[in-house]
Amino acid sequence: MVCQYGEQLEKLVKEVQPFTANGKVADYIPALAKANQDILAVSIYDGNSTCFSAGHSSEMFTLQSISKVLTLALALMDHGEEIVFDKVGMEPTGDPYNSIAKLESLVAKPLNPMINAGALAVSHLIEGESTDERLERLLQLIRDMCGRPSVTYNREVAQSEFNTAHLNRSLAFFMKQYRIINEDVDQLLDFYTKQCAIEVNCDDLARIGYVLANKGRNEEGVEIVPFEIARLVKTFMVTCGMYNSSGEFAIRVGIPAKSGVSGGIVGAVPNGIGIGIYGPALDEKGNSVAGMKLLEAISSYYDLSIF
Repeated sequence: MVCQYGEQLEKLVKEVQPFTANGKVADYIPALAKANQDILAVSIYDGNSTCFSAGHSSEMFTLQSISKVLTLALALMDHGEEIVFDKVGMEPTGDPYNSIAKLESLVAKPLNPMINAGALAVSHLIEGESTDERLERLLQLIRDMCGRPSVTYNREVAQSEFNTAHLNRSLAFFMKQYRIINEDVDQLLDFYTKQCAIEVNCDDLARIGYVLANKGRNEEGVEIVPFEIARLVKTFMVTCGMYNSSGEFAIRVGIPAKSGVSGGIVGAVPNGIGIGIYGPALDEKGNSVAGMKLLEAISSYYDLSIF
């Protein structure tokens, strides 16, 4: 699917473009440090074969933490709520996404699936005999959601993340000590870094957001994610999706959304609008600076807040 040029979207992109200067790319992952921080792009899809875009919407980038939304959906499809939420909680945290502090105070059960510890616990639950099998199942879910059969992962980014995943290894070893996870840590990190390195563009993200917004169904009405799981995932996007900026984001923007340190943001407006944004310049909390401003402008202009 190729989105049409959106004149009004282009105006909004140009209005917030200067905010890219207020952030910096995620240089702690060497492969992500190569991104052009001046890029800002958006696609919006409503399921009626209507997709509008502005900026460099075909630019490829990796999902990073946006993948947490999709692994949560897949883990719930594999095991159901009781098993998944025995391993990970449902509460927001005011701590950074990679913090270990709450693990120590809560007997190693991560507070929610959107922080790194929680995402590792969720990824541990994905069914598959090998990393390749687990990854292929996740890739197939994403391909079904965005309608692009060629979706794959970026090997350079995955290797770069695996080589520098020292803190995530610490989180995983800590949880292994308390039996939240029970597999080889490097095997889990191999899968986790590859899931984060899955490559998409804004058009893909808009389609993914649309499926979640449309109660788990694609534009043809085919169920890809069960309704109740889509509802749960969107709820986590509201309460925890923008790291420890989620509360302010809910007030200012009011759209279920999930960000990643590549600069991507996926939005899912209930009852059928998906939004994909890319802006690699990040704020100190790991969210796209201009991307959040753009989503706020879109929400205001089109009256999309759910509140």
